[in-house]
Amino acid sequence: MRRSLNSLSGYDMGAIDGEIGKVKEFYFDDRAWNIRYLVLQTGSWLFEREVLISPEAILKNCWKEGIFPTKLTKEQIRTSPDIDTNKPVSRQSEIELFGHYPWQPYWGSGFYAGGLWDTSNVSSVIDEKILNEADKNGLIADEDPHLRSTREIKGYNIHATDGEMGYIRDFIIDDQSWKILSIVVDTHNWFGGKKVLIEINNIKEIKWDKSLVLVDITIDAIKNRESYEEFEFSNSKIGHSA
Repeated sequence: MRRSLNSLSGYDMGAIDGEIGKVKEFYFDDRAWNIRYLVLQTGSWLFEREVLISPEAILKNCWKEGIFPTKLTKEQIRTSPDIDTNKPVSRQSEIELFGHYPWQPYWGSGFYAGGLWDTSNVSSVIDEKILNEADKNGLIADEDPHLRSTREIKGYNIHATDGEMGYIRDFIIDDQSWKILSIVVDTHNWFGGKKVLIEINNIKEIKWDKSLVLVDITIDAIKNRESYEEFEFSNSKIGHSA
């Protein structure tokens, strides 16, 4: 089922033994366009700390109105690695995260039979290509240059083959795979504020240093697309997975 990420921001997240906070934003991989983490802002019980949660932790087909139920405990959240979400997330931090939780690392395999990641062999896990890209872009040694914040990319201008025509307002995802399917483009001052969907496969390039998204379709083609309305993907209209 398709869902709007804007509609999921602010969802409560529940552990096995109680509520643990609210979803603040999302991190995605800009190559696969999969949501890799939800950024959870814990409540006062953990001093409003921000914690990265893999979609794998969310119980599928059990979403309630405004709530993500998980198979985690408060103790697991409390003792999770401390990651500064205001800074780029390093691969080393991710390895520590996947060593703490019984989650499958999205960049490869290497589990013990018991389900926990072997963090002792870090050098064999880190993708050399990622390290080279990070170094080339002046990033820290093990920073993953492909892990992006949805909050960061919102507002990026959209450039069609023949000119600019809007900006990113939202994302549409598949709620089973957590893959981003489309971006919601607000044409605003270009042609009457109409909102349209542009599929991910129409994105040719993202110029991160210029906050610009290049797509392989024309302005006229975008004008002729059916108007997107936020209510079409709101929870009140599309319902929930059964």
